[in-house]
Amino acid sequence: MRTYQDVYPSQPLLRSADLARPSAAELLSLEYFEAEPGEMETDVFVQHHLVLNLKETPQRVLNVRDGVDRDFVLETNDIVVTPAGMRSGWRWFEPSKCIIVTLDPAKLERFAQSEVGVVLTGTQLQDLPQFNDPDICQAGVMVRDALAAGGIGAEVMFESLARVFLVKLIQKYAERSDEEIGFSARFTARHYKRVLDHVSAHFGETIILDDLAGVAGLSPSHFSRLFKETIGQSPMQFVSRFRIEQAKKMLALPDRPLIDIALRCGFADQAHFSRVFKQAEGVTPKAFRQDHQR
Repeated sequence: MRTYQDVYPSQPLLRSADLARPSAAELLSLEYFEAEPGEMETDVFVQHHLVLNLKETPQRVLNVRDGVDRDFVLETNDIVVTPAGMRSGWRWFEPSKCIIVTLDPAKLERFAQSEVGVVLTGTQLQDLPQFNDPDICQAGVMVRDALAAGGIGAEVMFESLARVFLVKLIQKYAERSDEEIGFSARFTARHYKRVLDHVSAHFGETIILDDLAGVAGLSPSHFSRLFKETIGQSPMQFVSRFRIEQAKKMLALPDRPLIDIALRCGFADQAHFSRVFKQAEGVTPKAFRQDHQR
């Protein structure tokens, strides 16, 4: 079962398949490419593919879709969609910089129904083959950057950011009322990035829902609803998960006291830290440290 990436004439600089956590890879597969001029042979694929163009200057490309040649200029933040079952090929005439996202059709449909509460029809991906969307591209870049950062917690961040990307994509295609579209559009990838940056800078301090809603520029009730819809967990659950991931990094330092880690990561005391950590990881911080050292 081949994908775009199997026939792409260069190796990816980053790829999500290298993540060990299977739940992250189940949402989507992402590769980042910087390729010299070349072409990708025409073929039919069983997955949906999205090409997110990140090149800062316009570039001429040739895209073959079911025997029809499309010779056009690709702009920054252009997204080209190739639905499953469509014969497709590419040729580009200058160096490219892009993200390729691969989606399993059945999993995308289940995700849309169970996580977002919408139904994607079989023709929706065909009806919008190309569009320009800086917000979705920004969400893709955030997923790429999570891969590039690596380290402990990369899988968790990848999964959260992958959800942001998928929800944004589904909102683009799903048939919704004007009121729903306007409401959903208020929570962009940049809003999420502001929240993430705030949590990253202040995870050792007291963080309340009003703080996060203020950073996003939304009322607490609207923010909480949109965040849960997009990320799959409440804002405060996300904060707790972020603290746990930071604590895991600190536990790699054998001489750092547990109470110091607990307070540095925003927990009330060592007992609170141990209780929350064990609920999340299945082991105590002390046991996690011993396993890591072994």
